[in-house]
Amino acid sequence: MSLWECVAVFAAGIGAGTINTIVGSGTLLTFPVLLAFGLPPVTANVSNTLGLVPGSLSGAFGYRRELSGQRTRILRFGAAGLIGGLGGAILLLALPSTAFDTVIPILIAVALVLVVLQPKLAAALRARRARNNTTAPRDGGLLLLLGLMLASVYGGYFGAAQGVIYLSLMGLLLTDDLQRLNALKNVLAAIVNGVAAVFFLFVARFDWTAVLLIAVGSALGGQIGATVGRRLPPIALRAVIVLVGLAAIAQLILK
Repeated sequence: MSLWECVAVFAAGIGAGTINTIVGSGTLLTFPVLLAFGLPPVTANVSNTLGLVPGSLSGAFGYRRELSGQRTRILRFGAAGLIGGLGGAILLLALPSTAFDTVIPILIAVALVLVVLQPKLAAALRARRARNNTTAPRDGGLLLLLGLMLASVYGGYFGAAQGVIYLSLMGLLLTDDLQRLNALKNVLAAIVNGVAAVFFLFVARFDWTAVLLIAVGSALGGQIGATVGRRLPPIALRAVIVLVGLAAIAQLILK
């Protein structure tokens, strides 16, 4: 890479780390930049995945206060993310690159609808349980666990807007503050990116210059994102999620 290409990849890494920590979809910044500079799609994808791991860890550390009391969730959902992320990484090398092109924008659109409607849907679920004298399944039950595992398969495969999908599922099925769920989302993203990256180390080819630039940039961006994201009120955070999700859909459709 030339000097200016290195600067562009580093800057994209900062942006991706920032937006991943707040919402997700940072891949939509870094991946096109790597493609524009001549990297093959699979090489760009796996290099991007490995480079974003430090950003996910940085964002999770920045949200460490909101993770207090969520150890059981981290272990339970982290196991689902580990299995799903590994499955997605295997699919990336086994399936053609166009395999998810049609379903991904639809999946993100459904997640956005759930994010927007989550307060009303959650209230309706609570009212229904009150009428039926039932209680919510512990930590979202089997439905949330399976949903997060499937979302992690997608995360290991490509990962654009996986954070939006995580937040929509957890926001609907868990009764908790959105910032605490965002903190949990950052841990799941770190696990999924991490297991996919370890798998790719043994079977795929990396551009190590790109990996290093994105890693340093995303780690810095993770701290920026945590500082900004933790200050957003719930309605503002939902607005950011929707805007980022719509941008992801537009980019995926128009690419």
